Amino acid sequence: MALPKGTKAPDFTLYDSEKKKVSLHDFKSKNVVLLFFPLAFSSVCTKELCSIRDDIGNYGNLDAQILGISVDSLYSLDKFRKEQQLNFPLLSDFNKDVSKAYDVLYETFPAFEMKGVSKRAAFVINKDGAIIYSEAREVPSELPDFELIKSALQAAS
Repeated sequence: MALPKGTKAPDFTLYDSEKKKVSLHDFKSKNVVLLFFPLAFSSVCTKELCSIRDDIGNYGNLDAQILGISVDSLYSLDKFRKEQQLNFPLLSDFNKDVSKAYDVLYETFPAFEMKGVSKRAAFVINKDGAIIYSEAREVPSELPDFELIKSALQAAS
């Protein structure tokens, strides 16, 4: 079960697709939307992240920083980000530490019996570092509820 609403968000530092270290605490002055996704280049992940890309202005108006997190390598994420023209950072949780900390790691991914793949999950973290919205999908083909994410961001503003 994913970390629940009301929990202090675990801080982390990961490499982004541009080989730079990114930490959650770098965004203390913003609300943060963490989007864990199973696998770059898959159809559902592409649909999810491209819908965020296409709506980035609304997230910006809600003073939110989007961070995508996957267990893919930073090299795969770089190619994926460029091909899809994603306008927010993608972070590599290759060692699976952050997915474990947020309790969103499949023991066995339903498709192809892969071990240690991130669940599709969304967290909204307010400027105080508290999780104000949490959802994790057991079925990887189900997208996060973007309207509930935006509602949580509006409430945080």
